[in-house]
Amino acid sequence: MTQFSSTTVATVLVAIDFAKARNDVLVELPGGSHQRFQVANTLSDFQEFASYLKALKQPCLIGFEATGNYHRALAHYLEQNGFTLHLVSSFAIARTREALYNSWDKNDPKDCQAILQMLKTGMTQRYCDPLSQGIHEAQEIARTYYQVSLRRVRVYHSIRTHFLPLYFPEAEKYWHRSRSEWFCAFLLRFPNPASVLRYTQEEFMRVAWEVAERKTNKTAWLADFYQTAARSIGLPVAEDSEGIRMFRLILQEYLGLCRLRAEIEKHADQFLGEQADYRRLQTIPGIGPIGALTILAEAGDLRRFSHYKKFLKYCGLDLCTR
Repeated sequence: MTQFSSTTVATVLVAIDFAKARNDVLVELPGGSHQRFQVANTLSDFQEFASYLKALKQPCLIGFEATGNYHRALAHYLEQNGFTLHLVSSFAIARTREALYNSWDKNDPKDCQAILQMLKTGMTQRYCDPLSQGIHEAQEIARTYYQVSLRRVRVYHSIRTHFLPLYFPEAEKYWHRSRSEWFCAFLLRFPNPASVLRYTQEEFMRVAWEVAERKTNKTAWLADFYQTAARSIGLPVAEDSEGIRMFRLILQEYLGLCRLRAEIEKHADQFLGEQADYRRLQTIPGIGPIGALTILAEAGDLRRFSHYKKFLKYCGLDLCTR
């Protein structure tokens, strides 16, 4: 369940603005006085910071904005030392900063002030450390899959918007879906018209028969592909040219990314295969293995939400308007 912070007179408010090397910290003591300092991303500074907070001998309410992955190390260290952390929305901080300073300008001191204001008003949610909650491994699988998929899409568009228009524009009509990996393998063997027309039509159909895999009418398809190559407007470069060599390198990368993505999908299913929530989520139309993995990786234990509306709020969704 999403928990919102509440402050008391004796509570120490701690706002942290994370960065790659050093983190800005703003502390408001119960009397209203402020202390500002920096904590470097080193073990010695982590230990000194935790000792300072413990020496205050007051409950500490620590708030921060997630910043890439830079917050993970210190947040985990503080949680392991018994401190309660609260997460502040990046969007809410931006709006609060604009309201406080009448400016969109972003800098670390202002961010700490905005985080402190959010802590005072209670507009935060309890931070659940992925490593402590046991969802770190699932997150790494989900995010690695995302990065591989993102790279695969970029390579796919590079092929369709750069290499094919240069060397074989007409071949695009045969590539109907991005998951048609067999056609990418076919292009790897025949990347330009010169690689096709080096054979007679009968020789080409014999050589390309196995590369084309299963087609309803493979003979007609290969004949049409050969005739298309004969009428191509692609640049007349040789098959062993540097341009075609680079084209083949990109095609090999694309096929490698396809294999890697399939391997991650299989591993994800094995990793969460016995989990009841993982199987139950896949009974919902439109949610497959990766969708279920992503939900569990980002949300953790779904049973901590006592009502589905709290989960929607956690996700930042409003089904009335979306």
